[in-house]
Amino acid sequence: MRKVFLLIVFVLCVKNHAQNNAIGNSEKLVFSASYNMSGVLTDLAEVTMATSNVKTSSATLLQLKITAATYSKWDNFFKIRDLYESYVNPNNLAPYLYKRDINEGGYTKTMKYTFNPKTNSVKSVHTRRGSNEENKNLTIQPNTKDIVSTLYNLRLIDYKSMAVGSKKTFTILFDRKEFKGQLTYLGKETITTALGKKECYKLAIGSSQTNVLQGTNSNFLWLTADGNKIPVYAKFKIPVGTGELKIKSVSSLKN
Repeated sequence: MRKVFLLIVFVLCVKNHAQNNAIGNSEKLVFSASYNMSGVLTDLAEVTMATSNVKTSSATLLQLKITAATYSKWDNFFKIRDLYESYVNPNNLAPYLYKRDINEGGYTKTMKYTFNPKTNSVKSVHTRRGSNEENKNLTIQPNTKDIVSTLYNLRLIDYKSMAVGSKKTFTILFDRKEFKGQLTYLGKETITTALGKKECYKLAIGSSQTNVLQGTNSNFLWLTADGNKIPVYAKFKIPVGTGELKIKSVSSLKN
């Protein structure tokens, strides 16, 4: 089950920081997450993505916040209460600070990354239940991002200028390890959502981590083909099964 909710927040980023013209400072997206149980897709959890401004002594950052929580009727089966946060430059979504605090079926873990883009390094602090705090300094590639800023960076890509079949690569830092991913642009498709019919950019995604994503044509994401490029639907396949993510509601979009 842990892999299901990792995938929900796993998508991609581009190799260079693009200008942020899609994401505002008070946006809220709510999704239902379903998983194939005994051949039936069953709604298990709610996922929320929200943004807000955070002022520091020297700058104003954009907080990108993702939460995942199982519906109460499933808590006795496998209770999930996950929080992922990234604090980024509001103009290009370059990450400065990342925090992860998860509770999945009694398994708990917290992780914090402090990014130093000048030295391509990250200071990480890791704690889990029953263990001492671990501090490590990591060396990363120049455009490696955390998983949250990675997801939001996907919405900065100029899909209008991409030919069908074009690919983009990305690198994500997760659990103190970098792994590679790839996006393939499959063109436009109109789908029915809770927001009505939406023309979307359809993307296929893959990962070098075979224990996260399975297959080369099994994981798809649909972003609205407008100025906001919000994710409205996703299908994924992981080692323990398949699932979907569907938009429920949106508010305070930038465009």
